[in-house]
Amino acid sequence: MSKIVNSSTPTDSEVVFGILNDSENILKRVYTAYFPMVLQLIVNNNGTADDAKDVYQEAIIVLYNKIKSGKFELTSKLKTFLYSVCRKLWLKRLSQMSRYGGDIKDFEDHVPMEEDSDMHEGRELQFTKMEGALKLLGEPCKTIIEDFYIHNHSMQDICERFGYTNADNAKTQKYKCLQRLKKLFFQQI
Repeated sequence: MSKIVNSSTPTDSEVVFGILNDSENILKRVYTAYFPMVLQLIVNNNGTADDAKDVYQEAIIVLYNKIKSGKFELTSKLKTFLYSVCRKLWLKRLSQMSRYGGDIKDFEDHVPMEEDSDMHEGRELQFTKMEGALKLLGEPCKTIIEDFYIHNHSMQDICERFGYTNADNAKTQKYKCLQRLKKLFFQQI
């Protein structure tokens, strides 16, 4: 009988528990779940797919060793932790190779590991509230905000997608949507 491998993204506690119990399945799931995020980070910042694999491998080793040492305390999402470790490792490598020419281009917000846990919890709470506000926003505002701020679409792309007469009209609509999103966000506080 062959062993079925669950390919879904494991929860943070499943990862910690799995590593503590030497679960190869959990490590495979972690590799699969978060590698695309690291690949995008590295490739967008003067790296290759092979560089991304190397950096991700190092980050997994850091995570594994921290958990096995018994001194690991997860104060943010595991995804955020891995992203931050990979970012630091890549910055270090770029610096050593003298290819680093400025700020690294993040494709998502990250939380540096040095921040204290209160800051992590506060940021996680804000992300959760923003996610809730975005769900309450409704269409087409939700998609306009996501397209512009998350998917980095241009105002011209948004204009064409939603049938606005020009990019300025789309920009005005985005502004109105953003104001509604802010109102919904602050109503939750």
